[in-house]
Amino acid sequence: MTTAFPTVLSFIGNFGMMEWAVILIIALLLFGRRLPEVGKSLGQGIKEFKKGLKETSEEVQKSDDSSSARRSLPQDQGMRTPESTQERTHTH
Repeated sequence: MTTAFPTVLSFIGNFGMMEWAVILIIALLLFGRRLPEVGKSLGQGIKEFKKGLKETSEEVQKSDDSSSARRSLPQDQGMRTPESTQERTHTH
């Protein structure tokens, strides 16, 4: 099953200077004086999103570090594979 999502947004790359100017004029007419507030809230949202991504990646890294520290056992206490047990039981 194919989706039309990529083709729906493919027109964004085809905008020229005139199209962007028209979009800007429409945005100014719709938002008017609230445009700086909209930009500020958009900037704060992006900042919070990046902060959340950073915190999440730090938590994942800490989790990986602690789990790898638990996994690293001395050689004699590690799990033995079937090959290593066969080698010890079969002496020639």
